[in-house]
This record gives sequence, C-alpha cells and structure tokens, in this order.
Amino acid sequence: MHAITGITGQVGAQLADLLLKEGEAIRAVVRDASKAREWAARGCEVALAAMGDRHALARAFEGAETVFVLLPSNFDPAPDSSENRVFTEALAAALQEAAPARVVCLSTIGAQATQENLLTRLQVLERALSRLPMPVAFLRAAWFMENARWDIEGARQQGVVSSFLQPADKPVPMVATVDVARLAAQLLRERWEGVRTVELEGPSRVTPLELAATLGRVLGREVENRTVPRAAWEALFRAQGMSNPGPRMRMLDGFNEGWIEFERPAAVRKGSTTLDTVLGRLAARTDA
Repeated sequence: MHAITGITGQVGAQLADLLLKEGEAIRAVVRDASKAREWAARGCEVALAAMGDRHALARAFEGAETVFVLLPSNFDPAPDSSENRVFTEALAAALQEAAPARVVCLSTIGAQATQENLLTRLQVLERALSRLPMPVAFLRAAWFMENARWDIEGARQQGVVSSFLQPADKPVPMVATVDVARLAAQLLRERWEGVRTVELEGPSRVTPLELAATLGRVLGREVENRTVPRAAWEALFRAQGMSNPGPRMRMLDGFNEGWIEFERPAAVRKGSTTLDTVLGRLAARTDA
C-alpha cells in the first residue's frame, strides 16, 4: 500500500495513475473527500487529512508500506514562514508515529542553497525528515516544464512570453512532471537504508528563447521572448496580489545567477519527455 499526498496535483495524480496501472494499492490522502471521488472510483482508499493536522496525517499513513509526501505550493508565504513550519512539523510527527517502511519526499533543485529564497522551505523539510528512523528519499526535481502553462494565453493572443528567467540565452534545468512521477514510482518500489537524495532534470536544458520558439511552433505563430526587468518585479507581483514577493524574487535570482543548481551535477538523472511534448499537451488542453 502506497499512501500519496498531493494526489490532486500534477505529480501526485500522475504518480497514482502509474501505480494503479501497475496493479499497486493506493491510499489517496486529501483534505476534501470530494476531490478524491475519481480516485475512489478507481479503487483507491481515501483518507482525509489536512496537511497541518499531525494526528489525521498519522491515521492516513498508518499501515502503508510507503508514503509519498510533498508540501503544497505557496508562492506568497507569510514572512515568518509559519504555515511551512506547521506543515513540516505535522508531517515529521505523523511519519514518526505511523512508521511506514519507506518515505519518498518531493523536494527541489537547489534545496541545499545557502541563500534564503522561496525554495528554502524544502530545505527545512529535508532537514526535519532526515531525522526520521525509516529510510527517506528526497527527489529533487528541476523547474517544471508545466510552469509554462501560464505563458500560453499571452503567447497565443499577443505573441509574447514575459520571462523572469534571464538572460534569455541562459539554459535552465527543466523537467516534465510525468518524468518526476515515473522516478517517484520507481523510488517507492526500491529498497535502501538511511537518507538518499536523487536529482532529476529533463533531456536537455531550456533557454527562455527556446521556450518562446517552442511555444511558437506549437501554436503556429511567431512568439517573442520579452524579459521583465528585475527592477519591475516587486511592483508587478504586488499588483498581482502578492503581499510577500521577496522569497519568489530571490528564487528567480537563484536560477538566473546560478546558485540554485543541483548539488551533485554528475549524478543527476535525466527524464525523457521533451519540452515540445509538454507544451503541445498544455496547448491542446487550453484549446479544449
């Protein structure tokens, strides 16, 4: 039995789909039962647990051989990181109590970075889960190719991609979420001792210029990459509703300046899904 958090998200949903197709038993851990109806219909157990509720999480993990965990996305965290602290402490305590045989945690490229940024919360999570008595694997994934879904409307309507990744010719480590899910499924079935870190990116790195050109091919029109000046970020993010854009801005700085990188470049695994494939799927969904 594999207990999966985040099953309604990109990686969790694809992970569960892969495991179900291979005949594995799944327990979907969700906050709202209505969000798990599809999975229940496919034969999954359903466990209700909010990410900050250590007791509900422990019950959800109880009896599972393996557990897949992740932190919910949050691009606008509280300045004191209180929500992240609550989630991290609850997850660690629940796993300690439930004592599954193995844990796989979705982390991120650059989790080891010493400069504070939006991804530091994954570093905090890694440290907390590293103290657990059972084997734990951290899957550090590159920038998701699927983040480009926010660029499709502008590319289709105006022929422009506004890029915070810069300079425009700098290759960025990216990966498709389906490749993350495939590696997560593999790790859940493996055996190891202690703590391990596995890093993953796609078949090739992608520059902002290449991203715009690929969108152009997919959409059948010219698409221009337009770099958003660093000085304009804070005002723009605040206009979009963010109250604490600093961590997000520092994350982007980390990618642009190169200090958000893989810890062991020589050992990084490669996914097989190309950017063309991912953007083609995203564009098709927005057309539907």
